[in-house]
Amino acid sequence: MMQLITSLYPKVLWKHFYDLTQIPRPSKHEHKAIEHVIAFAQNKGLTFKTDKAGNVVIIKPATPGMENRVPVVLQAHLDMVPQQNSGNQHNFITDPLQPRVVDGWVMATDTTLGADNGIGAAAILAVLEDSEIPHGPIEALFTVDEETRMGGARTLSPDWLRGRIFINTDSEDEGELFVGCAGAANACCRFIFEREKIPANMTGYQISITGLKGGHSGLDIHRGRANANKLLFRVIKRLVAAQGCYLSEVNGGSLRNAIPREAFATVAVPNDNIPHLQLEIDRLNKCFISEYGHTEPEMQMTITPTTVTYIMDPISQDDLINAIQACPNGVIRMSDTMHGVVETSTNLAVVQTQNNEVMVISLVRSFIDSAKDDVCSSIDSLFKLAGARVWYEGGYPGWKPNPDSTILSVMKEVYKKHHGQEPAVKAIHAGLECGILSHTYPHWDMISFGPTIRFPHSPDEKVNIESVGRFWDYLVETLRSIPEEE
Repeated sequence: MMQLITSLYPKVLWKHFYDLTQIPRPSKHEHKAIEHVIAFAQNKGLTFKTDKAGNVVIIKPATPGMENRVPVVLQAHLDMVPQQNSGNQHNFITDPLQPRVVDGWVMATDTTLGADNGIGAAAILAVLEDSEIPHGPIEALFTVDEETRMGGARTLSPDWLRGRIFINTDSEDEGELFVGCAGAANACCRFIFEREKIPANMTGYQISITGLKGGHSGLDIHRGRANANKLLFRVIKRLVAAQGCYLSEVNGGSLRNAIPREAFATVAVPNDNIPHLQLEIDRLNKCFISEYGHTEPEMQMTITPTTVTYIMDPISQDDLINAIQACPNGVIRMSDTMHGVVETSTNLAVVQTQNNEVMVISLVRSFIDSAKDDVCSSIDSLFKLAGARVWYEGGYPGWKPNPDSTILSVMKEVYKKHHGQEPAVKAIHAGLECGILSHTYPHWDMISFGPTIRFPHSPDEKVNIESVGRFWDYLVETLRSIPEEE
């Protein structure tokens, strides 16, 4: 498979991408990828520097005759989202990915591929390696910890880079230029409960909801996909009310920026009601199929006997169930100014039980800070009424579009020259590092683009092979067309 992937066009890009798939690099564990990038710079005789966070900058001088072009910063993040299908034993800390070619796409086997943002990083490494590409001064910026809290971008020093045009490679629709992104914040809620003994004559069961598509909580939030946490708590509420069940533990979702694909709960069921249990599950399953059957064809809900050692105290149980049931999730509002673009959304991303605590995390996104703050306030009010402690972390600002952008004009002209029409110009309902970096480097003229990637942040993630070739050609021609300094 390596030979097949590295023979794709452009070979220099796919070679670097394959190398990255063999390097474990989930967020906060990017050290091997950092070492790989530094070794590349040393091997090519290029100047580089790093900071305490792990960000790396590689500097490539202009090619002869291009020294007076505006300096450009090319940027990608090194980390990836670690998601795998249930039952897969892949260890993202130690194991290489298993990329494969399927019907014109590259994807991994039962895991995320890391094309987000590995393709962008590979393209930048290819630019640094290729001696035939004409370009002005280049600073290649590789950041870390983008997928959890944009930690690398947050710590970047404002005097670290001298470039004035900034090209981010973390977008996922070929032929589209992105000139703005949403800001976000993590709403964190903690419930503390008392463990109680299981009442007599009860049996433990595990409820599992699996097989959902999941996806990126920004890019896919408008697609109407089911949220495993929301479905599971509908089931739990019904079983508590109709069958006299008690909740023991619940765990759903794992990442704040991924729509939950799976969720699991253990409950204690009165023995007298066990004969009715499967009938109740079947009834709820029919409801879910009726609601989501077209969107979620692989959805499964099962219930199996298990060992339950304790239950939540009934008051905490009811508070948690009611809060999750009422918690907003999905698209809150579409944009008034950008047709078809989500303005504000929230993703009920994680519900996890540990010891006598349940943590609930929602990721709130919006292009408008006040709208983001309003949704956070709603979540705050709801969970405080339910007796939870609420706080916010990981917030970052959005990136405001600049209609007078020089790099936007250049890239529109390049695209029109090669395709006979202008590219679509959009803002993205997701967090790009551009939002943070635009505040650190307010003088930067910024843009984001990339090849076509589908289902990022899920094991279905895949990148379109032909779009990667066009993305590469577009990047090369853009570098050739950067204007001279005034």
